[in-house]
Amino acid sequence: MTFSTPGRSEVPADVDQAVCISPLNDDRAIPDGDRSRRRGQATPRQEPSGIPPSLHGQNELDLEKGLEMRKWVLSGILASEETYLSHLEALLLPMKPLKAAATTSQPVLTSQQIETIFFKVPELYEIHKEFYDGLFPRVQQWSHQQRVGDLFQKLASQLGVYRAFVDNYGVAMETAEKCCQANAQFAEISENLRARSNKDAKDQTTKNSLETLLYKPVDRVTRSTLVLHDLLKHTPSSHPDHPLLQDALRISQNFLSSINEEITPRRQSMTVKKGEHRQLLKDSFMVELVEGARKLRHVFLFTDLLLCTKLKKQSGGKTQQYDCKWYIPLTDLSFQTVDESEAAPNIPLVLDEELDAMKIKISQIKNDIQREKRANKGSKAIERLKKKLSEQESLLLLMSPSMAFRVHNRNGKSYTFLISSDYERAEWRENIREQQKKCFKSFSLTSVELQMLTNSCVKLQTVHSIPLTINKEDDESPGLYGFLNVIVHSASGFKQSSNLYCTLEVDSFGYFVNKAKTRVYRDTAEPNWNEEFEIELEGSQTLRILCYEKCYNKTKITKEDGESTDRIMGKGQVQLDPQALQDRDWQRTVIAMNGIEVKLSIKFTSREFSLKRMPSRKQTGVFGVKIAVVTKRERSKVPYIVRQCVEEIERRGMEEVGIYRVSGVATDIQALKAAFDVNNKDVSVMMSEMDVNAIAGTLKLYFRELPEPLFTDEFYPNFAEGIALSDPVAKESCMLNLLLSLPEANLLTFLFLLDHLKRVAEKETVNKMSLHNLATVFGPTLLRPSEKESKLPANPSQPISMTDSWSLEVMSQVQVLLYFLQLEAIPAPDSKRQSILFSTEV
Repeated sequence: MTFSTPGRSEVPADVDQAVCISPLNDDRAIPDGDRSRRRGQATPRQEPSGIPPSLHGQNELDLEKGLEMRKWVLSGILASEETYLSHLEALLLPMKPLKAAATTSQPVLTSQQIETIFFKVPELYEIHKEFYDGLFPRVQQWSHQQRVGDLFQKLASQLGVYRAFVDNYGVAMETAEKCCQANAQFAEISENLRARSNKDAKDQTTKNSLETLLYKPVDRVTRSTLVLHDLLKHTPSSHPDHPLLQDALRISQNFLSSINEEITPRRQSMTVKKGEHRQLLKDSFMVELVEGARKLRHVFLFTDLLLCTKLKKQSGGKTQQYDCKWYIPLTDLSFQTVDESEAAPNIPLVLDEELDAMKIKISQIKNDIQREKRANKGSKAIERLKKKLSEQESLLLLMSPSMAFRVHNRNGKSYTFLISSDYERAEWRENIREQQKKCFKSFSLTSVELQMLTNSCVKLQTVHSIPLTINKEDDESPGLYGFLNVIVHSASGFKQSSNLYCTLEVDSFGYFVNKAKTRVYRDTAEPNWNEEFEIELEGSQTLRILCYEKCYNKTKITKEDGESTDRIMGKGQVQLDPQALQDRDWQRTVIAMNGIEVKLSIKFTSREFSLKRMPSRKQTGVFGVKIAVVTKRERSKVPYIVRQCVEEIERRGMEEVGIYRVSGVATDIQALKAAFDVNNKDVSVMMSEMDVNAIAGTLKLYFRELPEPLFTDEFYPNFAEGIALSDPVAKESCMLNLLLSLPEANLLTFLFLLDHLKRVAEKETVNKMSLHNLATVFGPTLLRPSEKESKLPANPSQPISMTDSWSLEVMSQVQVLLYFLQLEAIPAPDSKRQSILFSTEV
């Protein structure tokens, strides 16, 4: 249980209602609950525009605005108070029948148990009922001269009741849990308490557990200063309320400080035998592999042991409880690094297609939530959507990781976690190894000690919420949507020559994923990669870089190309600051890691810019020129650049790991682009000497820079609608008819590319490029529509924070291409088209 004087960012995500409501018209600004309370009363009169004489010395426009905000803040406080009262009423509702039953021969609870569990709840209800009843008419009969400070001052003076409630809270929760275990009837009652969401409608209630409702006063008292800060901020210093509100704020702050002094020392560590202290060093949510099934765990690293727990219950993100699954004293713990590769086949891998389907659902639900909010729909619909979102995000979090992290107990038992990020895996290993240097003897915990330790996790945890975007505060940054270009220049600080490479990770959908890998720079202490990568960002906030020494020891059993045995030489990260990156210029940075320094340049392009097709001003070239113009000029059916790139890739790139996915060096791609644009006769010689990834990058760039997508602007919306059809017969008919309606040059080029991509996928076991991977790379490139006008918002900070509609559109483009890649053959509807389709002359 954390008590602090909260800043705005610390307000729990599930607070009853926002404290401040945006100034709309008078009726809309008062929440539904307030309207229901005032039902039957006269409509509130409009406030006079005059400003009190005592305030005339100040800027009248600013004053008017400030005093207007004061009214809306108070309206928000009223709404919040009404919700809080309904929660207290829900707690009081079972008290009377429970007290009545306590005097009978078959009591559900004893009188003492009832008194302990519901301690001070009636008094809290009376205090807030009096406050609400005093505040409501004053807000209804509003004027700028209206005073409310006395009500807040009185409320603050009664915080002593909260002191008694908080002191008893732990005992109340413990008693309630014991009573639930001992009495099924009370357990049923405690899980089904109903709080009315609308005072005027008895059937509109929300179900809450006793545990959730008992936490409400704790949450309320920690937010008391926040409410007063908001109100004081919009109350002019010359207003009669100002000194009263200041006094109320002082009382609240002193009250919270006194609680902090008592609780903070207890949060930092727990005392174990002989007066020693066991401190928490690190904790996070991880996926454990248990008999082939993925299980979400909360793992805690203490100064002397590693504890794996299961989150038992989390009602509204409050009062978590943990079950201990296992623990290992650090002296008995070892890692199994080489063996991880042996276990890899046993890891139940989830197909990329399935993960993408989850991402599509998440993006769709987020869109639906935004639409409901814009339409001012009821909170019930939004809550249902949020529940769906939470389910999908939890599933994605559970199914996405595939990198093994194994720990072994000296007694012979091994445990496997699945992690998405090598950075995170390395961090856990480093922390454990560092702490192991200070641990010298083994031990075992009694069941009581283990229970105490597990219970302590609730107050000691540093990671309070499962890492889902739904658990983020509304005012937290949504991250960056678009493309991040990263040039990994060089590294220095190595003590000896070795084979070195780097990988890049970014966060996406709440977890980190590996996005790029440089080539191995052999036998050097000063590698100069100078490689550029384009990384798609989906709500990303952090870029991580890891530097490895490549191990070529053939005697070791290695996973795929040996990554599992490669040694991490250093790791570091850089925060992706929207303000710093929005000007789209290259920014150089140096990341320091364990004495090593890696030099990077980064440049961010938001989706509005990166998805914009720009026609070439130079119509004599091939890049940015309509495909029909190029084929007519060349007297070919498929552009020369497409044929040349495909031919070279099929000659020596079909077994290249990550072909089309791994970025080529940007300078090589630009050189090839320039050569094709001037119809350079030596282009084939030039290509034969270049890295095959640069040739793949040139082909992708050609399609990306077409002034109109290969699937054309005209037909693009129809393809997007066709792929969404549920009837497979109707879908096939629609998609094939659309495809065969494309202009001849577009169709033939696409069919030529399609055959090539299928041949690439046939080598999937070697190049790791499935049909789905290829569709992900090429879908947006071939289908993304051109933009006639920029859709940039007026506010320059906005391009960074894109909605998930972009993700939905990109995923739709991937699905369209995947559909055609998965078709065994493309039938021709007439003989004329057939002669074109099956002509070998390109």
